[in-house]
Amino acid sequence: MQKIIDFLINRIRAFKFAFKGFWILITTENSIIAQVIIGSIVTIFGFIMNISATEWMFQTLAIALILVAESLNTGIEKLADFVHPDYHKQIGRIKDISAGAAFFAAIFAVIIGLIIYIPKFI
Repeated sequence: MQKIIDFLINRIRAFKFAFKGFWILITTENSIIAQVIIGSIVTIFGFIMNISATEWMFQTLAIALILVAESLNTGIEKLADFVHPDYHKQIGRIKDISAGAAFFAAIFAVIIGLIIYIPKFI
C-alpha cells in the first residue's frame, strides 16, 4: 500500500513541476505567448467558420505541435545558454537546429490550416 501512496505522491509532484514549466512558458516566453495568441485566434476562426469535428482535431493537433516544438526549442536554448553563456559556434548550430524543428512544425501547421480553410472560401 505504501508503494501506491508513494507512486501517487510522486505523480502529483511531477504534475506540479510540469504545471510550473507550463506557467513559466506562457507567462515569460515571447515565442510561446505569440503562439498561444495565434492559436487562440485560429480557434475563434474555427468557431466562426464552423469547421467539422475532423478539422477541429487536425487544427488542435497543429496548434499543439507548434506549442510543443516551441517549448522544446526554448528548453534547448535555455540549456545551451546555461552550459555555454558566451558565443560558441557549436552552441549556435545546436540552437539553430532546435529552431529549425520549431519551423518544421510551423510549416506543417500552416499546411493544415490551408487544407482546412481554403475550401471554405472557394
